[in-house]
Amino acid sequence: MQLAKILVISPSLRNKIGRVDVSEPASISSGIAARYAQAVFELAKEQKSIDKLETDVAELSDAVDISKDLVSLITSPIYNRNAQAKAITAIVDKMGLLAIFERTLSLMAAKRRLFVLPAFLDCLEGLLADHKGEVSAEVISAKALTKTQSDNLSKAISARVGKIVKIKATVNEDIIGGLVVKVESKMIDTSIRSKLVSLQNVMKEVG
Repeated sequence: MQLAKILVISPSLRNKIGRVDVSEPASISSGIAARYAQAVFELAKEQKSIDKLETDVAELSDAVDISKDLVSLITSPIYNRNAQAKAITAIVDKMGLLAIFERTLSLMAAKRRLFVLPAFLDCLEGLLADHKGEVSAEVISAKALTKTQSDNLSKAISARVGKIVKIKATVNEDIIGGLVVKVESKMIDTSIRSKLVSLQNVMKEVG
Protein backbone atom coordinates (compact mmCIF):
# COMPACT_ATOMS: atom_id res chain seq x y z
CA MET A 1 0.00 0.00 0.00
CA GLN A 2 1.33 3.43 -0.93
CA LEU A 3 0.21 5.83 1.77
CA ALA A 4 1.58 8.79 -0.14
CA LYS A 5 -1.04 8.19 -2.83
CA ILE A 6 -3.81 7.84 -0.28
CA LEU A 7 -2.91 11.14 1.32
CA VAL A 8 -3.18 12.99 -1.97
CA ILE A 9 -6.94 12.61 -2.15
CA SER A 10 -7.44 15.83 -4.02
CA PRO A 11 -5.36 18.86 -4.98
CA SER A 12 -7.29 20.88 -2.42
CA LEU A 13 -6.19 18.71 0.51
CA ARG A 14 -2.90 20.45 1.06
CA ASN A 15 -4.48 23.83 0.42
CA LYS A 16 -6.84 23.55 3.38
CA ILE A 17 -4.41 25.25 5.67
CA GLY A 18 -5.22 26.59 9.08
CA ARG A 19 -2.36 26.76 11.53
CA VAL A 20 -3.40 25.48 14.90
CA ASP A 21 -1.26 24.90 17.95
CA VAL A 22 -1.56 21.16 18.58
CA SER A 23 1.09 21.01 21.27
CA GLU A 24 0.06 19.44 24.58
CA PRO A 25 1.99 18.58 27.75
CA ALA A 26 3.16 14.96 27.59
CA SER A 27 1.05 13.91 30.58
CA ILE A 28 -2.12 15.33 29.02
CA SER A 29 -1.36 13.66 25.68
CA SER A 30 -0.82 10.31 27.41
CA GLY A 31 -4.12 10.67 29.24
CA ILE A 32 -5.98 11.46 26.03
CA ALA A 33 -4.39 8.51 24.22
CA ALA A 34 -5.20 6.16 27.11
CA ARG A 35 -8.89 7.13 27.17
CA TYR A 36 -9.32 6.60 23.42
CA ALA A 37 -7.41 3.31 23.59
CA GLN A 38 -9.51 1.99 26.47
CA ALA A 39 -12.73 2.83 24.63
CA VAL A 40 -11.60 1.09 21.43
CA PHE A 41 -10.37 -1.95 23.37
CA GLU A 42 -13.65 -2.34 25.26
CA LEU A 43 -15.68 -2.04 22.04
CA ALA A 44 -13.47 -4.63 20.33
CA LYS A 45 -14.05 -7.02 23.24
CA GLU A 46 -17.82 -6.50 23.04
CA GLN A 47 -17.69 -7.19 19.30
CA LYS A 48 -15.39 -10.20 19.83
CA SER A 49 -12.84 -8.56 17.51
CA ILE A 50 -9.72 -8.68 19.69
CA ASP A 51 -7.73 -10.72 17.16
CA LYS A 52 -8.61 -8.31 14.35
CA LEU A 53 -7.81 -5.37 16.62
CA GLU A 54 -4.35 -6.78 17.32
CA THR A 55 -3.68 -7.17 13.59
CA ASP A 56 -4.94 -3.66 12.84
CA VAL A 57 -2.84 -2.09 15.59
CA ALA A 58 0.29 -3.79 14.26
CA GLU A 59 -0.41 -2.67 10.68
CA LEU A 60 -1.19 0.92 11.64
CA SER A 61 1.90 1.05 13.89
CA ASP A 62 4.04 -0.12 10.97
CA ALA A 63 2.47 2.56 8.77
CA VAL A 64 3.31 5.27 11.30
CA ASP A 65 6.89 3.96 11.49
CA ILE A 66 7.54 3.94 7.74
CA SER A 67 5.38 6.72 6.30
CA LYS A 68 6.65 10.29 6.57
CA ASP A 69 3.44 11.45 4.89
CA LEU A 70 1.33 9.88 7.62
CA VAL A 71 3.50 11.35 10.37
CA SER A 72 3.22 14.76 8.72
CA LEU A 73 -0.55 14.41 8.48
CA ILE A 74 -1.00 13.72 12.19
CA THR A 75 1.58 16.18 13.52
CA SER A 76 1.80 19.13 11.14
CA PRO A 77 -0.35 22.15 12.06
CA ILE A 78 -0.78 23.03 8.36
CA TYR A 79 -3.60 20.47 8.02
CA ASN A 80 -6.96 21.58 9.35
CA ARG A 81 -9.33 19.11 10.99
CA ASN A 82 -11.38 18.50 7.82
CA ALA A 83 -8.28 17.65 5.80
CA GLN A 84 -7.04 15.33 8.54
CA ALA A 85 -10.42 13.60 8.83
CA LYS A 86 -10.71 12.98 5.08
CA ALA A 87 -7.16 11.66 4.80
CA ILE A 88 -7.29 9.41 7.86
CA THR A 89 -10.65 7.99 6.76
CA ALA A 90 -9.18 7.15 3.35
CA ILE A 91 -6.21 5.44 5.01
CA VAL A 92 -8.41 3.39 7.33
CA ASP A 93 -10.65 2.33 4.42
CA LYS A 94 -7.68 1.39 2.25
CA MET A 95 -6.09 -0.67 5.02
CA GLY A 96 -9.38 -2.42 5.83
CA LEU A 97 -9.23 -1.59 9.52
CA LEU A 98 -12.08 -2.09 11.99
CA ALA A 99 -14.95 0.39 11.77
CA ILE A 100 -14.25 1.48 15.35
CA PHE A 101 -10.85 2.70 14.14
CA GLU A 102 -12.46 4.92 11.51
CA ARG A 103 -14.92 6.39 14.01
CA THR A 104 -12.26 6.94 16.66
CA LEU A 105 -9.64 8.44 14.38
CA SER A 106 -12.23 10.68 12.74
CA LEU A 107 -13.25 11.90 16.20
CA MET A 108 -9.59 12.49 17.09
CA ALA A 109 -9.16 14.51 13.91
CA ALA A 110 -12.29 16.56 14.64
CA LYS A 111 -10.94 17.40 18.09
CA ARG A 112 -7.39 18.10 16.83
CA ARG A 113 -6.09 15.12 18.78
CA LEU A 114 -4.75 13.02 15.91
CA PHE A 115 -1.17 13.79 16.96
CA VAL A 116 -1.57 11.34 19.87
CA LEU A 117 -1.95 8.44 17.40
CA PRO A 118 1.46 6.85 18.23
CA ALA A 119 0.71 6.99 21.98
CA PHE A 120 -2.82 5.70 21.28
CA LEU A 121 -1.39 2.68 19.45
CA ASP A 122 1.14 2.07 22.23
CA CYS A 123 -1.68 2.07 24.78
CA LEU A 124 -3.65 -0.41 22.69
CA GLU A 125 -0.60 -2.67 22.42
CA GLY A 126 -0.32 -2.58 26.21
CA LEU A 127 -4.00 -3.42 26.71
CA LEU A 128 -3.77 -6.28 24.22
CA ALA A 129 -0.63 -7.60 25.91
CA ASP A 130 -2.30 -7.52 29.34
CA HIS A 131 -5.34 -9.29 27.88
CA LYS A 132 -3.09 -12.09 26.62
CA GLY A 133 -0.90 -12.19 29.74
CA GLU A 134 2.04 -10.78 27.80
CA VAL A 135 4.57 -8.05 28.48
CA SER A 136 6.53 -6.09 25.90
CA ALA A 137 10.30 -5.80 26.11
CA GLU A 138 11.90 -2.95 24.20
CA VAL A 139 15.32 -4.09 23.03
CA ILE A 140 17.95 -1.88 21.41
CA SER A 141 20.96 -3.52 19.80
CA ALA A 142 23.86 -2.34 17.66
CA LYS A 143 22.76 -4.67 14.85
CA ALA A 144 19.57 -6.54 14.07
CA LEU A 145 18.90 -9.60 16.24
CA THR A 146 18.51 -12.94 14.54
CA LYS A 147 15.32 -14.90 15.18
CA THR A 148 17.25 -17.31 17.39
CA GLN A 149 18.72 -14.45 19.43
CA SER A 150 15.32 -12.81 19.77
CA ASP A 151 13.67 -16.09 20.82
CA ASN A 152 16.39 -16.86 23.39
CA LEU A 153 16.21 -13.34 24.80
CA SER A 154 12.42 -13.60 25.04
CA LYS A 155 12.70 -16.87 26.97
CA ALA A 156 15.34 -15.45 29.32
CA ILE A 157 13.27 -12.37 30.14
CA SER A 158 10.10 -14.45 30.45
CA ALA A 159 11.80 -16.66 33.05
CA ARG A 160 12.56 -13.56 35.14
CA VAL A 161 9.23 -11.70 34.86
CA GLY A 162 6.92 -14.71 34.83
CA LYS A 163 5.00 -13.58 31.75
CA ILE A 164 5.06 -14.23 28.02
CA VAL A 165 7.49 -11.70 26.57
CA LYS A 166 7.03 -10.00 23.20
CA ILE A 167 10.25 -8.47 21.89
CA LYS A 168 10.10 -5.03 20.24
CA ALA A 169 13.55 -4.72 18.70
CA THR A 170 15.21 -1.63 17.26
CA VAL A 171 18.73 -1.02 15.98
CA ASN A 172 21.00 1.79 17.14
CA GLU A 173 24.62 1.52 16.01
CA ASP A 174 25.63 4.23 18.50
CA ILE A 175 25.51 1.77 21.40
CA ILE A 176 28.44 -0.05 19.67
CA GLY A 177 27.62 -3.43 21.18
CA GLY A 178 25.59 -5.16 23.89
CA LEU A 179 21.93 -4.48 24.55
CA VAL A 180 19.60 -1.98 26.16
CA VAL A 181 16.51 -3.78 27.46
CA LYS A 182 13.44 -2.11 28.95
CA VAL A 183 10.67 -4.19 30.48
CA GLU A 184 7.80 -2.17 31.94
CA SER A 185 9.53 0.35 34.24
CA LYS A 186 12.82 -1.51 34.49
CA MET A 187 15.80 -0.92 32.21
CA ILE A 188 18.97 -2.96 31.82
CA ASP A 189 21.78 -1.24 29.93
CA THR A 190 24.62 -3.59 28.96
CA SER A 191 25.74 -1.55 25.98
CA ILE A 192 29.43 -0.90 25.37
CA ARG A 193 28.67 2.80 25.03
CA SER A 194 27.24 3.00 28.56
CA LYS A 195 30.30 1.19 29.92
CA LEU A 196 32.61 3.63 28.13
CA VAL A 197 30.66 6.58 29.56
CA SER A 198 30.93 5.08 33.04
CA LEU A 199 34.66 4.59 32.57
CA GLN A 200 35.07 8.18 31.39
CA ASN A 201 33.19 9.42 34.47
CA VAL A 202 35.46 7.38 36.75
CA MET A 203 38.53 8.77 35.00
CA LYS A 204 37.23 12.32 35.45
CA GLU A 205 36.79 11.73 39.16
CA VAL A 206 40.30 10.33 39.42
CA GLY A 207 41.73 13.25 37.44
